[in-house]
Amino acid sequence: MASEPISILFACLGNICRSTMAEGIFRSIISKPPYQSLISEVDSCGTGAYHTGSSPDSRTMSTLEHNGIVDYEHAARKQRVGGKAKVMLFGVYAGEKKAEEIEDPYYGGRDGFEIAFEQNMRFSKNFLKDVFPDVKD
Repeated sequence: MASEPISILFACLGNICRSTMAEGIFRSIISKPPYQSLISEVDSCGTGAYHTGSSPDSRTMSTLEHNGIVDYEHAARKQRVGGKAKVMLFGVYAGEKKAEEIEDPYYGGRDGFEIAFEQNMRFSKNFLKDVFPDVKD
């Protein structure tokens, strides 16, 4: 188990689809016991500045809302360099399967956002079980 609260930063290319969806899902999960005191900060960013200041893609927001996450807000930003961090592919928390990549749903239809939602939800739950194995939800 982590000895002190940890911070989580999700990153993707533009910070309007995958990383914002991951952030919204993760925030929703940890807003309830038993995780509130174990995570100090959750945020997301893009590796590029393509959408800086923009809200998440409307399909990201509608997918979150369709799944009961209605209080998420974010303005896209580019990743800042600094601090210490452990960088990982979120897809290593896919579960029984080998690591998965969350495909960028931006140029596709709504079904890509639903797939990304399912992956992010599964990865988030598996991440929390791995990092906090003694915590029962």
